[in-house]
Amino acid sequence: MDLTLEIPGDHLFIRSVSGAGIQVADVHYTGPIILSATRIVEDWTASEAIDLAECDLEKILDFDPEIVLLGTGPSQVFLPPERMMYFYSRNVGVEVMNTEAACRTFNVLVSESRKVVAALLPGL
Repeated sequence: MDLTLEIPGDHLFIRSVSGAGIQVADVHYTGPIILSATRIVEDWTASEAIDLAECDLEKILDFDPEIVLLGTGPSQVFLPPERMMYFYSRNVGVEVMNTEAACRTFNVLVSESRKVVAALLPGL
C-alpha cells in the first residue's frame, strides 16, 4: 500500500508498506526497524510483540520519544501489561496497532513535528 506520493524534505517518511517490507524514503526494509523523523535502527532484533524484552524496549527509548507506535505485523497484538507499564512509568505514550496502521500514523504525527518513534515488526 502506497502511503505518500510527495517527498517531504525535512524528515524521514514511510513511502509504502506491503508483505514484502517497508519502504522508508527510497530504502526498502524487510526486517524489524525503529524509525524516528531523523534516524533508523535496522539491526533491531525483536521478532514478536509478545516476546519483547526490556533490552528491545530500551532501544526504542534511546530515541527519547513522547509517543511510541508499535506495529505488530498484520494484526494487532497487545503487549503484556508489564511491558506497557515500562513505557508509562517513563512518561512515554505507547500505541499498539498493526504495522500498516502504525506506518500511516507515523507519517501523520511526524508531519506535525511530533516526537514520535515507530517500532515496526516484520510479518506483514
